[in-house]
Amino acid sequence: MAVLAALPEALAAAVRDGDSVALEGFTHLIPHAAAHELIRQGRKDLTLIRMTPDVIYDQLIGAGCAAKLVFSWGGNPGVGSLHRLRDAVEHGWPRELDIEEHSHAGMVNRYVAGASGLPFAVLRGYVGTDLVDVTDSIAPIDCPFTGERLTAVSALNPDAAVIHAQRADRDGNVQLWGIVGAQKEAVLAATRSVVTVEEIVDELEPVPGAILLPHWVVDWVCEVPGGASPSYAAGYTERDNDFYREWDAVSRDRETFLAWIHSNVMTEAR
Repeated sequence: MAVLAALPEALAAAVRDGDSVALEGFTHLIPHAAAHELIRQGRKDLTLIRMTPDVIYDQLIGAGCAAKLVFSWGGNPGVGSLHRLRDAVEHGWPRELDIEEHSHAGMVNRYVAGASGLPFAVLRGYVGTDLVDVTDSIAPIDCPFTGERLTAVSALNPDAAVIHAQRADRDGNVQLWGIVGAQKEAVLAATRSVVTVEEIVDELEPVPGAILLPHWVVDWVCEVPGGASPSYAAGYTERDNDFYREWDAVSRDRETFLAWIHSNVMTEAR
């Protein structure tokens, strides 16, 4: 049952060192404020899970929070490479980073399997790739009915899922809309979940195409206006395109990155 709480307290209870954590959000509703709080709390040895790890994962990795990354595509959506991710993989800075790579379809199916209480999902995919040979969570499987050769992917059940949404009511029911990715599935698949929202309201007015997460599937709800910035929250905030372009230069150099983290994350008001 959802508890309304401040973000530091919710994340301190939900995410522990060594946990697997999914911070999901597709194009918008990316939980930047929550990621910054994890950095401030000094979380370490995390297995970070995300369909499209972008700037927030570059920051978490560069800050030394991550031991492993499970993903399907990693990059800065403005200009290209994630330099802190590359530095960790190629040079082990600030620590070595294990990677487990999938396709987008594979990651979504893994979340769906986890949310459904199933051990794996089956799809037509990975044909022509070498991922099946290097990734333990991918395996060929024969259909017992047709004999067709398919691909199985193991379920994802993160210790914690963290997402951002537009709003919640005072009972902890969460409403999100716009371009949505695997947020719902990540929450349903996870053992614990934290949702940051733009605002907490008395009543959730219907919105076309909205998704509702009932209060009994959410553990903590935190009111964090602007919690997706520099990404956006449809209907509330706009995307800061300049930030994504500027991040390329900030993240290329280790010392410049560390100075940015100190000035913009470690000194943020909680």
